[in-house]
Amino acid sequence: MWSRVGSLAAILACSLALSAGGAQGLDLKETETLGRTHDVSTLPPVAERLPAQPLVVDLKAKGREPGTPGGDLETLIGRAKDARLINVWGYARLVGYDEKLNIVPDILESIAVEDDKAFTLHLRKGHKWSDGAPFTSEDIRYWWEDIVGEPSLTPAGPAPFMMVDGKPPKFEVVDETTVRFTWDGPNPLFLPTLASASPPFIYRPAHYLKQFHIKYGDKDEIQKLVEKYRASSWAAVHNGLDEMYNAKNADLPTLQPWKFQSDGDGQRYVMVRNPYYHRVDSDGHQLPYIDQVIMSVTDGRLIATKTQAGESDLQARGLSLSDATVLKRGEAKQDYKTLLWPLSYASQVALYPNLTVKDPMWRTLLRDARFRHALSLAIDRDHINRAIYLGLGTTGNNTVLPDSPLFEERFRTEHAALDIEGANKRLDEIGLTERNQDGIRLLPNGRPLEIIVETAGESQEQLDVLELIAGDWKQIGVALFPKPSQRDVIFNRALSGELVMGVWSGWDNGIATEAMPPDELAPVHGDSSLVWPAWGDYWESHEASGEPVDYPPAEELLELYQRWLQSVSAAERTDIWKKMLEIHARETLIIGTVSGVRQPVAVKNNVKNVPVNAFYGWNPGAQFGIWRMDEFWIDN
Repeated sequence: MWSRVGSLAAILACSLALSAGGAQGLDLKETETLGRTHDVSTLPPVAERLPAQPLVVDLKAKGREPGTPGGDLETLIGRAKDARLINVWGYARLVGYDEKLNIVPDILESIAVEDDKAFTLHLRKGHKWSDGAPFTSEDIRYWWEDIVGEPSLTPAGPAPFMMVDGKPPKFEVVDETTVRFTWDGPNPLFLPTLASASPPFIYRPAHYLKQFHIKYGDKDEIQKLVEKYRASSWAAVHNGLDEMYNAKNADLPTLQPWKFQSDGDGQRYVMVRNPYYHRVDSDGHQLPYIDQVIMSVTDGRLIATKTQAGESDLQARGLSLSDATVLKRGEAKQDYKTLLWPLSYASQVALYPNLTVKDPMWRTLLRDARFRHALSLAIDRDHINRAIYLGLGTTGNNTVLPDSPLFEERFRTEHAALDIEGANKRLDEIGLTERNQDGIRLLPNGRPLEIIVETAGESQEQLDVLELIAGDWKQIGVALFPKPSQRDVIFNRALSGELVMGVWSGWDNGIATEAMPPDELAPVHGDSSLVWPAWGDYWESHEASGEPVDYPPAEELLELYQRWLQSVSAAERTDIWKKMLEIHARETLIIGTVSGVRQPVAVKNNVKNVPVNAFYGWNPGAQFGIWRMDEFWIDN
């Protein structure tokens, strides 16, 4: 399934639990409950709905039970926007991570890689979109040439993962099921980006979207839609209906296991099985097993209570470790169990000094490593671990976890042990020696050293941690004031330079391998960064906005990241990763607290194939996605 020419040694062959042997020899079975969600009289037989070479899953080889199709799975979400998680949890990708974090073909039948420069993608013959239309190389060509290549639709041009040394790839349509992307240099970003939780979807249902494209569609009909939607242009109409990730356009065909059907007035999102999905089990049942996934919107503060009352069949979203006791009390009565999966965050809660804050006094102070070290040394992480996380976590910096092959103990511990004397000494060295009557140090402008730490207002856990840190920092003459806000607001304030310090989880990827991009460690993201948004914006905008990096540790990280983009061996990438991790540990650019915290996963006892031992993370992991939610089934 996976051929290799040249390097890319870190990406391994496909798991033995997946087979490209096709449907030959399989006794294909019609889904008996298909009529619950579709008019079966309009659908061809299952053998005609599947690709000629479907992806066959050997569940027994994975230690799972072959399932029985049918049933609805209820889950709760805290906001309507979270309906898009169906495309995260479904985790159908051209290539995706398996449970051992190898990248393997999924939607693709196979892929050939030459020197990390040329990527030949082989689609499955006979693969179809959820509406039955063929999925072919035309759908990738349309994305590349008519969406990315159309300035009205993509004014910023190709995304960074499609560029090498500032140049896009050569694109070729080899035949109806084969395309090739070729760059002049290595592109180690390409496959990990395709495998991410929120992928770029480098394919589109061309047969559906062309009617809205000015190059192909009826101009009069397109103009009517512009007026109907009160859009600014045809491009706005096209982009509005082309939402492969957001899962709100019921007419948009998909390749995911479930397709958005109804929003229930924004309160109850119904996702139905895709009858043309490309995966089957070795008994001949087409996946997914579950007919419908139903997402009900509720107040996020009530998710734990509603889960305890039995209103969710599978729940992790909106739950934290502090809910575990409540959840345990409801297990027997509501017939569910509470699993505790380790979270893959590099730190459960982390503080982000904004190194590109506009205020020159704060900018100088936050860029002084002694100041960051003092704040880190003054945190009693053991107290946080005991009080908030029942002592189940591990204290230390924001860094990779022991499960990562890149882990070194020193990355976790440097400047992370409680040392009030050392913290006070560093602040004195900076010159912050004057204090007011309350014992709070005075800034150079004479005002008290008060740090407002802004939160997204979504996590009581973060506020609880900040309350403990505030008590710690008082001992060194620093006042902390949490300010709940909204996630969009704090990221916008960071980008505009108004934010001084924010709180968020640490790096998503605490279990990184050298083959995964170290983009979280370098100033290459703008609107999703709290620590260096202006520098990241400068990188992402190709120097059109933001600020160039002007701080030596960040300059070094950016140089190393650029080296990783040009790397061709696992050894070279490992060396780069470790140097970047060492800089973060040495400089305390992000102040970590506790890692290895558990994520409660409440699952009804009749929901099968949900693993007992698993990790919970965004990238890699896609939360439930890496555990293949299409293989979960309901025992009725």
